Formats: sequence, structure tokens, C-alpha cells
Amino acid sequence: MWNEIRSEQDIRDFMDKVYAFHDSCIKEMHYVSGASVDADLRMHPLNDRRVLNVIIQRQFEDVSMIEMEFAGLKYLNLSPVDEQYTCEIFGSTLLIKDRDIYWCDGQNVSEDDIEDYDRTIICAARLRWRAIDGHMGNGEFYKSVYLE
Repeated sequence: MWNEIRSEQDIRDFMDKVYAFHDSCIKEMHYVSGASVDADLRMHPLNDRRVLNVIIQRQFEDVSMIEMEFAGLKYLNLSPVDEQYTCEIFGSTLLIKDRDIYWCDGQNVSEDDIEDYDRTIICAARLRWRAIDGHMGNGEFYKSVYLE
């Protein structure tokens, strides 16, 4: 079941439920732009979908895996650390500013500083989330039928 984030109260309830993503990691992302080229090589050159889905896994028994769907994606800055460092999220920030929703992998980032955040950050028009059961581990959640 999807849960919409529409208000400050929705943000508080969600972030309390997931402990601000403490002891979590970004596992996967999947992006659909809406642009495409058909079999006759006609292009639909509009990013009219702009949907980013993010899978986060947590070291908690309750709501261990979460899918966040950012619709109307405005930007994504992905800054993964390399294998010499660990990538745990110790806390994150979720806020609404100027009718856009922002999520970043750092805690206590203020509304004034959010647009200058230089690690992983997502900005979109809408956000919804859901708990995912039965998919913990390193197996891919977003599998391509073309890879098998």
C-alpha cells in the first residue's frame, strides 16, 4: 500500500517510523524519463514521466525495506562512496520547500541549505512510499527481462 507524503505531519510520521533512515543504505534506484524512440525510430523527446524509485534497506525488523517513489523528478545528485568506505545512512532529511519535496542522505540539513547539499539528494514534485516484504538481501528488486 502506497503512503503519500503531502504535509509536514506526513513527513514527521514517516521519518519517525523509519528513524530518519538511521542504519540504512540505498540499495537500488530505477528511473523512467518518459522519453523514447519507437520501432520506426520516431522519437518521443519529452521527459513527461520523470519517476525515480529508490529502494532503501534498514537494519530494523519493522519496515526493513522501503520503496520511495519520487514523481515529477526535478533533480537527482547521486554521490555514492566507493568500496573503500562504508555507505551507511546514519540519518537523513526530508522536507518540503517551495512546494517541492527534498530527500537527502544527511541528517538535520536545513531548508536554507538543502539546495546546496553536495552528497546524495533528490528533489521532486511528489513523494510516496511503501514497505516491501520478502526482498531483503542483495538480489535485485528491479530486474530487467532483457538481462536473463
